[in-house]
Amino acid sequence: MMGRARLRRCRSVLMLMGALALLSSCSSSNRVADSIPQQWQGLEIRVESRPSPPVPGMNEFLVIVTDERGQSAWDCQVSVRTAQADPWKQSIQDGRVGVYRRAALVGAGERSVLQVQIRRNNDEGLLRFPLNLEGR
Repeated sequence: MMGRARLRRCRSVLMLMGALALLSSCSSSNRVADSIPQQWQGLEIRVESRPSPPVPGMNEFLVIVTDERGQSAWDCQVSVRTAQADPWKQSIQDGRVGVYRRAALVGAGERSVLQVQIRRNNDEGLLRFPLNLEGR
C-alpha cells in the first residue's frame, strides 16, 4: 500500500512539473524582447516588438516613454520608420499611458533599425533602435 501512495505522489509531482515546463515554454515564446532604453530630454524611451523577436515583414512596435520618475510621458508625438527613404508614420497613442503603437516593415540591411522621431515641447529628437531579427 505504501508503495502505491508514493507512486501516486511521484506521478502527481511529475505531472505538475510537466505542466509548469509547458507553461514556462509558452510564456517565453510570447515574451516581448526589450530594447536597450535610450534617453532623450530627460525621458527614457524603449521599444518592444510584436512578434518578438521581430521577423521580416510587417511588425508592430510599442514605443514606451517614461520620465525621470518613471511616470508615463503621454504628451509626446512619436513617429517611426525603418528606411531613410520612407515617410515618417505617426504612432497611435494608447491612452495616457506613455505607449505609442505603429507597424513598420522590417527586413535585413537598412530595415533592421527602427528609427524613432519624438517631439515634445517644441523639441525634436531622433533615436535609432537596432532590431535583433529572428533567424539572423
